[in-house]
Amino acid sequence: MPTAESTRPAESGTESAQPLLRVRDLRVAFDTPAGAVQVVDGVSFTVEAGRTLGLVGESGSGKSVTSLAVMGLHRRARVSGSAALAGQELLGLSDRRFGRLRGRRMAMVFQDPLSALHPAYTVGEQIAEAHRHHFGSGRRAARRRAVDMLGEVGIPEPGRRAGEYPHQFSGGMRQRAMIAMALSCEPELLVADEPTTALDVTVQAQILELIARLQQERGLGVLMITHDLGVVARVAHEVLVMYGGRGAEQAPVDELFSSPAHPYTRGLMDSLPRLDDPDDVPLRAIPGSPPSPAEPLPGCPFAPRCPRAAAATEAERARCAGERPRLRAVPGSGRLAACHLPLTAVEGPSHSGPPSGAPVPAEEAR
Repeated sequence: MPTAESTRPAESGTESAQPLLRVRDLRVAFDTPAGAVQVVDGVSFTVEAGRTLGLVGESGSGKSVTSLAVMGLHRRARVSGSAALAGQELLGLSDRRFGRLRGRRMAMVFQDPLSALHPAYTVGEQIAEAHRHHFGSGRRAARRRAVDMLGEVGIPEPGRRAGEYPHQFSGGMRQRAMIAMALSCEPELLVADEPTTALDVTVQAQILELIARLQQERGLGVLMITHDLGVVARVAHEVLVMYGGRGAEQAPVDELFSSPAHPYTRGLMDSLPRLDDPDDVPLRAIPGSPPSPAEPLPGCPFAPRCPRAAAATEAERARCAGERPRLRAVPGSGRLAACHLPLTAVEGPSHSGPPSGAPVPAEEAR
């Protein structure tokens, strides 16, 4: 169970009857010369107001494609299923109607702020433009809002920095500016796609602390996309582990770290460096490679790499290889696992803390 200082907001003790974001059976396919390729295949999850869902997986697992589908940012993909924001269905909305929601009620922070920010406009102009678009504010009012937001996310001398260009900001400052832009219209949902990628560990901690503080102050629902289990341990309330475009396991964050139910999740945990390991102990890798979305497997996508399936009976191996497992409750726990042979609590690793690469608390970083 993670023990390092967490930036997760305290539990409120109550949950709304209707989640802020409900995604059901989301599928995303891209047309290629060889035919349609299913990149996301039946993913379901919810995000509650004031809580963070961590969407975690290795590169190619479909997590970023999922977030872009929720935000309506796929232009050449075939998207089906359901994604509802506070009960309002998003999929199938026209670009015009989606444009009224995006930025106003739901916003996104991208992993590369230097690419996301326009190099020819000042940071203040770009933040102000979002406010003018959604609220019809005048230029002066929108600029005041931009300066206020830069100050709120911790950028010093916000009045002066608002007149500077993205290349004049450091990586951490650019990410803060992206968060200021995303939250300038006070959205209900924030989608953060790898917001700490390429930042050093000190800046990572500050950015995560900033998102958590703003979440607590505003009651934001946050969908945090990451491949970093240290980030998950620090900020998430719930975690959905993705593999091969599907949901492999969903669990409260503490339960996921203390006793994962899916063999893939356990493989991820076993591959993490441990503070109590000797220096000469090599990292434990998961053998094999993730499946190609162009060549989908009929059964469990992890079956060819799964040590549990390899040690199972012939009938169990045949089931793993030929029958697709669905996310279902694991008896005696709060977890869901898409596995025919889920791990029991005594079989999962007992981690005494988060990954050793997790961001340090901001107080220590300073």
